[in-house]
Order: sequence, then C-alpha cells, then structure tokens
Amino acid sequence: MTAARGIAVIGAPGAGKSTVGRWLADLLTLPFADVDTVIEERFQAPLREVFADQGEDGFRALERQHSLAALTGAGVVALGGGAVLDAEVAAALTGRHVVWLQVSATQATRRLGLNQAGGLVLGNIRGRLIQQMAERQAVYQRLATITVDTDRTEVPAVVDYIVSKLPEEDR
Repeated sequence: MTAARGIAVIGAPGAGKSTVGRWLADLLTLPFADVDTVIEERFQAPLREVFADQGEDGFRALERQHSLAALTGAGVVALGGGAVLDAEVAAALTGRHVVWLQVSATQATRRLGLNQAGGLVLGNIRGRLIQQMAERQAVYQRLATITVDTDRTEVPAVVDYIVSKLPEEDR
C-alpha cells in the first residue's frame, strides 16, 4: 500500500465496516482505525450512550473530529455510518479508496440484533435504520470507488474482492 492512498470503509450500521476493515488492514499489513471504537474508548462508554449524552449535534462533531484525524494517515479507516454526511469528512475521502459495504435492512437488523422480539422500541429502531439507509444510499454511492454487497458473502470473500479491485501498487 502506498502512503499516499489509504482505504476508507463506509456503509450502514451492520454492514461489517469494523470487521472487514480490520481483516483488510491485517491482510495488507496496514494500520487500522475504527472511528466508533475510538469514540467509545475516549468516553469509556458504548456509542449509544455517548450519542445520548452528547446529543446528535455533539456526537456528530465528535465523529467529524475523530474521522478527520483518522483520515490524515495511511491505513484502513472504518467510518461511522453517518460520518460521510459531513462535508469535511466527505472531502477528506478524496484520493482514498472508498469501499462501500452494501447491506440490506434485513441483514443489518440481524447483525445488529434488532430482529428479536422487542415490541415498539425495536420496531422504531429498525424503522429508523431503514430510513437512514435510504437517506444515505446516494451519498455512499457517490463516494464509493469500490462497492461490495455483504449480505450473502463471508468476510474473507469480501476482503478478497476488495483487494482484487485495488490497483496493483496499493495491494
């Protein structure tokens, strides 16, 4: 991998950004940063608690700050699902390989554990996820240089596909 080009992994919650990003970084022997994990470690709390404590505007400011910091170096960066909606973060992706991990709402809810019987609250969370996915799809598509459907593909095959799409000098 050349120092000038890094890889950013984007997609909806439950797409596999953290898992695929870590595998990809390991395979390419590159540093890996997961912005959500960085935020959780800073606050020593799960992301949902940080979001609740900071409010959406405060959380988005934190996400922007940590995303921009992670995108300054070479390596693989797993961005939060909404990070690319920020114009500064989207601009920071210029010159990077941007991998969009596509996922269906059904598969995302399975991976996130939102398909369990849970009544109205889980229904609202699942509904919000579906709404976010629809709202963000055009942004993901516009920014992506590599697109992978992760619904029925195991992580090793997803990573192999991504590597096969990278220019030779970046493998």
